[in-house]
Amino acid sequence: MDRLIYTAMTGASQALEQQAVVANNLANVSTTGFRAQLANFRAVPMSFGDGSTVNDQTTRTYVLSSTPGSDMTPGAISHTGNPLDIAVQGAGFIAVQTADGNEAYTRAGNLHVDENGQLVTASNQQVIGGGGPIAVPPGSAVTIGTDGTVSAIAPGSPPMAIAMIDQIKFVNPPAGSLTRGDDGLFRTADGNPADADQTVQIATESLEGSNVNPVAAMVSMIANARQFQMQTKLLQNADQNEQSANQLLNFSS
Repeated sequence: MDRLIYTAMTGASQALEQQAVVANNLANVSTTGFRAQLANFRAVPMSFGDGSTVNDQTTRTYVLSSTPGSDMTPGAISHTGNPLDIAVQGAGFIAVQTADGNEAYTRAGNLHVDENGQLVTASNQQVIGGGGPIAVPPGSAVTIGTDGTVSAIAPGSPPMAIAMIDQIKFVNPPAGSLTRGDDGLFRTADGNPADADQTVQIATESLEGSNVNPVAAMVSMIANARQFQMQTKLLQNADQNEQSANQLLNFSS
């Protein structure tokens, strides 16, 4: 069997995988705080046998996925006027608690208070403060300061009766130390909670948009589709070559 088949097969497979990544990015072009996912691939030499004969030498390469990454370029910040909307300015993440009780990180600052009085994200992850998930007194008017301080005024109380409840935990771990989960949240590579960073600043009553460039994503989808077509054409050529070789062998016999 022609080794070209293996080369084209891996190329077509990775083109499909990259197309899926770009399609997911394009689907999240309007998702608050979304970070575009990057698909990385590398060429790996391919050889058969132990290298003792000419036919065992490396003559082709195939494609393998490399460690995927994320584009950490900040998205555009827009003012919403909602007192529970926050946008991280520059580097940094909001700490949240996932359903399994572990800590994860997000840039999505469209927060709200759920029916249990917990400050949560749009995906209902509890926002973490200095002492764990942040709870808000029922019926209180909640505001968030530029340093992440969560304050509340009880129903019927005068404006001067505002009380600080907690402070949102922000983290800013070194670049490359976070891994992206299938849920879109980021986690530390070792699974341990990152240290809080008091220098992270936020814009209040604002949200950060997705950093996906829809035009670039559409161009990438077209390029991936053409790449896949080229690889399938190579597969067809390899199959035709094999059939022609088999016919020659039949004639010679």
